[in-house]
Amino acid sequence: MKINVTVDCTPEEARAFFGLPDLKPMQDQLLDDLQERLRKNIQAMDPETMLRTWLPATLKSFEQWQELFRAQLNPAKKKT
Repeated sequence: MKINVTVDCTPEEARAFFGLPDLKPMQDQLLDDLQERLRKNIQAMDPETMLRTWLPATLKSFEQWQELFRAQLNPAKKKT
């Protein structure tokens, strides 16, 4: 025997039926706060500062990769 039950309701109606709280206002407030913080931080940093902050690690990693490839391509050059 197989029984199918179809319930047609909105998420808000289901939440109210099960007694769950509506977290949408709190989520909206948190997202607004996060957006405002990001906006302030981005405005405070000029492009030059952002590049200096982000690029050194990337460039150093790139240089390490270059050295690794050079060492593999030139095996005749050995340390003595």
